[in-house]
Amino acid sequence: MQGRLDTFIEDMQATSTLDELQGQIVALRDVLEVEHLVYHSVNSTGQQYAALTYSLDWVDRYLEQDYARVDPVVQGCYRRFHPVDWRLLDWSGKQVRDFMGEAQEAGVGQQGFSVPIRGPSGQFALFTVSDRRSDEAWEKYTETHVRDLILAAHFVNQKALEIERGSDKTDFQKLSPREVDALTLLAMGYSRGQAAESLSISEHTLRVYIESARFKLGATNTTHAVARGLTLGLLVV
Repeated sequence: MQGRLDTFIEDMQATSTLDELQGQIVALRDVLEVEHLVYHSVNSTGQQYAALTYSLDWVDRYLEQDYARVDPVVQGCYRRFHPVDWRLLDWSGKQVRDFMGEAQEAGVGQQGFSVPIRGPSGQFALFTVSDRRSDEAWEKYTETHVRDLILAAHFVNQKALEIERGSDKTDFQKLSPREVDALTLLAMGYSRGQAAESLSISEHTLRVYIESARFKLGATNTTHAVARGLTLGLLVV
């Protein structure tokens, strides 16, 4: 998969419209070897954009019933910064179970992996892959390809921002090894405390490295810095 993903990213550089991005999402679904892929973004003014492979009937039903208010994926990821396997979310409520049953009837797999993204100026995006693999097969897939999924998520988001804003590229200074280490651990899902402990430094020192990296990358916040680091190939997750 890695070779095909690298080729996809190179090909996607030429994408210049949101309509073209929709076609790229379909292609990326096949590269990642999943049944469905969804990219959904909300910018600071509330404008939304989505590129996905679900059926239009299910999309219309989802919007008509305002299922975002009960969808554990949306609700759970909005409060998180790190990737989420759907199996770790709370599906116990009757309303939620009914929603999931209807989603599965519409072709949405019971397995899913979502990457929440917080971009510049209050932008929030969600990148999700879903499938109908068994629990064992899905666990193996996500463990093997978590880096690919995170990289793909942030690359798609970066491309969407470039299309929307004309360009989101800025020059940046080279990061120090410690700055790379700090951002890499955050990209892997470590908390700041865990990252500091892993690097045998204080949280204060870790914060200095993160802020320095953020400044060098021209990022508006820590999550944006991690996203830029991943997209630019500076972090190996």
